[in-house]
Amino acid sequence: MAEIPRWFERRFDPFPVELLPNLLARLRGTPARLEEALRSTPHDVLTAKPEARWSAQENAGHLLCLEPLWLARVEDYVIGSAGLTLTDLANRPTDEARYNEHPLEEILAGFRSARVKLLKRVEELDRTHFERPIPHPRLKTPMFLADHLHFVAEHDDHHLAQIEFLTRSRS
Repeated sequence: MAEIPRWFERRFDPFPVELLPNLLARLRGTPARLEEALRSTPHDVLTAKPEARWSAQENAGHLLCLEPLWLARVEDYVIGSAGLTLTDLANRPTDEARYNEHPLEEILAGFRSARVKLLKRVEELDRTHFERPIPHPRLKTPMFLADHLHFVAEHDDHHLAQIEFLTRSRS
């Protein structure tokens, strides 16, 4: 099986805005995919930390942890910011949250709720919000709102792949 590419090495091509309905369906499906990947997994497998990296449950918590960032970046398009909201590239909020100590159902419910909020906000926007690019702080490239949402979907899939690797290799 191919190795999961490192997230910070990824680059992104412009996303075709005409495929936005497909992308929104993909983003809407992430909570169900996350739940499917984790619900029947034994607790010791969920919280195992191979090589001192995040556990499957911590990967899920990380997805929850980033939902406010994704929403803040949507708001950057609404207000016409000069740059997208910065994030902590060291991911300290995920580490500090200690997601292995949280009930899995709390993480899953929180993620589902936050994702519904994000998509509701996106669906409220008009076409003009999709027409102005804003520079991404790490990638140093302009991104349209559809590009940002594609970035979110790819980030979701990256962590779902990590979760699958962690749960399949231990069960």
